[in-house]
Amino acid sequence: MDAAPRSPRERFRERTRNEAKQVALDQLAESGPAGISVNAIAKRMGVTGPALYRYFESRDALLTDLVVDAYNDLGDAMEAAAQAHRGAEPATRFRELGARFRSWALAQPHRYLLLFGTPVPGFRAPELTIDLADRAFRPVVDAVADLAPGGLPAERTAFDRQLTAWRERRGGSPLPPAVLQRALLAWSRMHGLISLEVEGQFGGMLVDPEPLFRAELESVLDQPWQ
Repeated sequence: MDAAPRSPRERFRERTRNEAKQVALDQLAESGPAGISVNAIAKRMGVTGPALYRYFESRDALLTDLVVDAYNDLGDAMEAAAQAHRGAEPATRFRELGARFRSWALAQPHRYLLLFGTPVPGFRAPELTIDLADRAFRPVVDAVADLAPGGLPAERTAFDRQLTAWRERRGGSPLPPAVLQRALLAWSRMHGLISLEVEGQFGGMLVDPEPLFRAELESVLDQPWQ
């Protein structure tokens, strides 16, 4: 059954919110998360600050929308990469997921840093963003699980129990702790190199970070299973 058509007021509200978020993204690219100001956004849009607060009750509400949108966009990108390479060998799928994550970050570094950079002072993202972050990470976990040999040991350490509990909280099917640890290691290494690249830390070295990133992915693939 088709949804009821939206009223002119609803359409106007959506347009206003989308325009405000686009201006906020411009601010984010110019000055980082700390530079986002609802009053400055309102001025650029030609409205008053109090008027815009009817659409976003606070700066944190606006930031939350930007975080949610960015996580959804990243999740879409990672799931699309997994789907595009669903018939490939797990190692190939893993490499393509890493490449997609990096390309997403380089295409919009301001959104990457909003999600994974220095926390915005005074801003605490709501609980729902944990599930959205997990959505982006899950294709990597799935690829690593498909790489794993059979017969991996069950829990042996306190860290293993933490990994198992984390998987249970996220609602995924049970996996050996070694798989979860390998996936978390891969995600951490991707973040580390991408963050350095996005923040321009390789510029002074005159080194192309792409081969380094690929080599890091290969090091994850080559690491012996324990």
